[in-house]
Amino acid sequence: MNPSTAQARAIVDELIRCGVVDAVLCPGSRNAPLAFALHLADAQGRLRLHVRIDERTAGFLALGLAQRSGRPVPVCTTSGTAVANLHPAVLEASYAGVPLVALTADRPPELVGTGASQTVVQDGIFGDAVRHRAVLAVARGHAGEQGRWRSAVDRAVAAALSARGPVHLNVPFAEPLVPDEDPAWPEPLDGRADGRPWTAAGIRAPTTADPLPLDPTAPTLVVAGPGAPAGLPLDGLPVVAEPSSGYWDAGLRAGPWLVGNAGLRPAQVVVAGRPTLHRQVQRLLADPDVAVYAVDDGTPWTDVAATVRGTGSLPALRADTAWLHRWRTADRIAGTALDAALDDQDAPTGLRLARALAAAVPDRAALVLGSSNPVRDMALAAAPRAGLTVVSNRGVAGIDGTVSTATGVALAHDGPAYALLGDLTLLHDTTGLVLGPDEPAPDLTFVVLNDRGGGIFSLLEQGAPTYAASFERVFGTPHTVDVAALCAAMGIAHTAVDDPAKLPDVLGEPGGRTLVEVRAERGGLRDGHARLRAHVDAALAGL
Repeated sequence: MNPSTAQARAIVDELIRCGVVDAVLCPGSRNAPLAFALHLADAQGRLRLHVRIDERTAGFLALGLAQRSGRPVPVCTTSGTAVANLHPAVLEASYAGVPLVALTADRPPELVGTGASQTVVQDGIFGDAVRHRAVLAVARGHAGEQGRWRSAVDRAVAAALSARGPVHLNVPFAEPLVPDEDPAWPEPLDGRADGRPWTAAGIRAPTTADPLPLDPTAPTLVVAGPGAPAGLPLDGLPVVAEPSSGYWDAGLRAGPWLVGNAGLRPAQVVVAGRPTLHRQVQRLLADPDVAVYAVDDGTPWTDVAATVRGTGSLPALRADTAWLHRWRTADRIAGTALDAALDDQDAPTGLRLARALAAAVPDRAALVLGSSNPVRDMALAAAPRAGLTVVSNRGVAGIDGTVSTATGVALAHDGPAYALLGDLTLLHDTTGLVLGPDEPAPDLTFVVLNDRGGGIFSLLEQGAPTYAASFERVFGTPHTVDVAALCAAMGIAHTAVDDPAKLPDVLGEPGGRTLVEVRAERGGLRDGHARLRAHVDAALAGL
């Protein structure tokens, strides 16, 4: 067995011993030893291999698998720009706290800087986005080498899980890069007995911080975003929760619409996780007259406006029944007004679609939300419900790789999965739709709002009438893609509707990959949101 083959087999074996059950691979020459080793492990039933042609897609597929499973997921690439294409997924994993393992092949160090093909400086390419990085020594066929290889794998996986984020293992391989069985390796490559890791690294649990110095009688609001720690004592407290926070079902239906209402102004706010969706929430957190505290679970806390007065664990508070009753009453009034407005065919299609989808998906489903309008539409319009696993790439909040992330979530989820995307998010990751005939296929339904451009910009400053002359081309970015033809090319079943109310009729039974296209217009989006805001505010005026 040549040294590169031995090294690759030991690395893959050690990853499996560390709990890896899924791995993602992109084709290449320099990573051929790892490709052969991963394929062998898949054939032996030791892990499930996913092969993709595009490294950026592969990175986000691994991200989705790791996000949903909580397990480390390696994504294996060849050298050069292949490694650089993992950077967007690594950044998302870093800011979202996902245990992604970038397993990259490299040229031997003596070839770096010589003009060798597909050779760049790969060590440190991800900067401080990774929790740990290591460059393994080139395998030379000496006794005792496997201990260093296996130890490096164990250290990387432990860092990914303990520090909650991506790691980078860079492996230079010398030729030959294809397997052979002669000469015999100088020592057994069996690893530790009983399938144990070479170094059984304990995973450090987050330390428990001191309780927050809250006034237990003050009117308190909890704002929860992605990454909020589980098990917070929220009984009796009004909660404004983003859909992917883990507390959506505990949150107020109309929470984002109520924040900023003068009659509901809290004396203190507790921030859990990383809320980023709503400007009115950010304005509240920036108010110097509101005492802002952050839950500390060992990761950096959110404090954009530098107003946080203390960090710690959330103690159980004595509920102020009058304060909670005021919020619940307002929530009921605003929710009723919201539903009445959304029943109007002229209401923004995206909001109506989010409401319909949240109600229509079955229990135990995973719901992946695009990071542009879809996640905001879900937060603004849908009735929160239990029984769903909601995921959104809000670490860096880019739209790139969302198709692949949803595919990874679906493959790791025990049940049907759905993804609510905008058309630009779909088009940004069309290679994520490419699935080889031998690859594991997800049970995944894409629901795509197609308004033929970037709808979110209509709601931002650049969407104001003042900028109408330049808006459509440089912000609206219109396109003429035939989504049905795209689906046909990718082997995905396609259905189109023009009314979100028809969504329950076309979702059908879960199974395989399908795409429901909901066609809409962007022209009245800004005014539609403004009308909805006015309608809710009018309903709350007498509160």
